[in-house]
Parts: sequence; structure tokens; C-alpha cells
Amino acid sequence: MNTATTRPAAVMFEIKQFDPQAYRQQTRRSTLIIALIFLLLAMMLSTLAVMLFGVVDGDNFWLNLGGVLGGLLVTASLLRYKLWQQPWMAAAVYGWQLKRSLMRVTNLMHHVDAGVALNNPDAMKLLRFYHLGLTQMHHLDGNSSDHNQTAQDSQRHKASMETLALDTEQSRLDPAWLVAVKNIQASR
Repeated sequence: MNTATTRPAAVMFEIKQFDPQAYRQQTRRSTLIIALIFLLLAMMLSTLAVMLFGVVDGDNFWLNLGGVLGGLLVTASLLRYKLWQQPWMAAAVYGWQLKRSLMRVTNLMHHVDAGVALNNPDAMKLLRFYHLGLTQMHHLDGNSSDHNQTAQDSQRHKASMETLALDTEQSRLDPAWLVAVKNIQASR
């Protein structure tokens, strides 16, 4: 079966405004909660495995390891299917989605660069979204040194878009742009 035809339609990601201090505080809190859940589950499952299958005064390393791996699997499942939708996870989920969206563009950057060189509107918009998203990621993470490097490229690209009368406020990643940019190389 062709997986390209069975994939669900890609969801449009939108850059939202977050206070960097609140973002970092919320992501630290959610990380701590998930780490505690993992720790408790790993300890409980390891203890249970040793109680049920262990040998007194014997080597129970593999049972303990199995409990830790079981705790990891249960934590990952809880995170994905229960905790992901919780309000206290909103900042962490947003950060993950932002970084995932930027990675989708990064994976096509050679196509994007080729499209920008041809003044392709989809490639121009995609690169602008990438610059805005990267700027926000650096801002949220408190990484000002990387932000300074990106700012000059972003301003030059914004000026190019203005010259072509393209909207420079590209706060949404349209999945159609990714498809269109992939096809730029194919049509050349």
C-alpha cells in the first residue's frame, strides 16, 4: 500500500506569542512532572518484577532493567495519549510543534534555497516562516547568540519579499508550500 496516499492531511502550524519566562517556567514544570511519573513507574515496575520473579540474594539486574524499560514505555504512552492534551503541557507541546515545523522546512532547505533564487512565492513564504519561527524559538529558549546570526538573513529576505510585494507576515506553515517547494526541483 502506498503510504503517501494514506497519510492524514498535514495540519497547519501557527506561530503564537508566548512570554519567554512563562514558557520556560511551564516547560520546566511539565518536564519535572513527566520525569517524576517515569521515576515512579520505573521504580514500581522494577520492584514488582523483582517481587514476582526475582531471586533472593540473586542477580535481578535484568528484572530491574525490564521494569525501567516498562516504565519508559508506559510513560511514553501516557504522555502521548493522556498528558499531551493537558493544559499544563501546552507550552511544551507548542515548543515541540514549533521545532518539528522548523525541521520540516530544514529538511527541504536545498529546495527552498533553489525556489528563493527563482523568486518562487511559495519558497519565499516558506523561508520567511522559517526565519520567524527560528527567531521565536531562539527567543523562547533564551538563545540570543543564534538569534543575532539569523536576524541579518531574515531582514534581507524580508526586504526581498517586500520588493516582490509578498506578505511578510508568514506566521503559519502551510503544508501546501512544502509540497510546492519539493516540486520546484522536479520541474527544473
